[in-house]
Amino acid sequence: MSTWTRDDDKLFEHGLVLYPENIADRWQLIADHVPGKTPDDIMAHYDDLVHDVFEIDSGRIEPPSYTDDPVELEGDCQISFGSNKKNNEIERKKGTPWTEEEHRLFLIGLEKYGKGDWRSISRNVVISRTPTQVASHAQKYFIRQQAMKKERKRSSIHDITTAVDTKPVPPQSSFQNQRGSQNFNFTV
Repeated sequence: MSTWTRDDDKLFEHGLVLYPENIADRWQLIADHVPGKTPDDIMAHYDDLVHDVFEIDSGRIEPPSYTDDPVELEGDCQISFGSNKKNNEIERKKGTPWTEEEHRLFLIGLEKYGKGDWRSISRNVVISRTPTQVASHAQKYFIRQQAMKKERKRSSIHDITTAVDTKPVPPQSSFQNQRGSQNFNFTV
């Protein structure tokens, strides 16, 4: 197994872009692009990369944090792993409570993708939430499920355990209607 420096990784990534999958002798061409690496080294490193990306996408491991040390590459190819929000995607504010509908979608995603694949649940089912928000919600949900035997003081959204709507939920009234009105008359 060969060792890889950050510069080797950057050259490898650049080679992946220069030589797409449909090019014959792709691994040899990329190996020629990364000094000291054989086609077997390149293929093994690619397999490791695919595995790591899968683990990151499934939420099992955190993405690595690199310092942005620029590496000079020939050509104008640039690889960006930053956030590419589309215009129609809305980023939710932190601390926004989950709705019953979002929780039911979470349960569907949990059944479909399993515990731990928060990114898939976020991307494909509860699209209004980030993978971190889904993971946090799941943590609260599982803690609540473990505490079911204990007496609860009040009900919670985490008590819902099925995505099937068992009873209709009346629409919530607006906050303005809940406050009531007060009239303060001060004399000057």
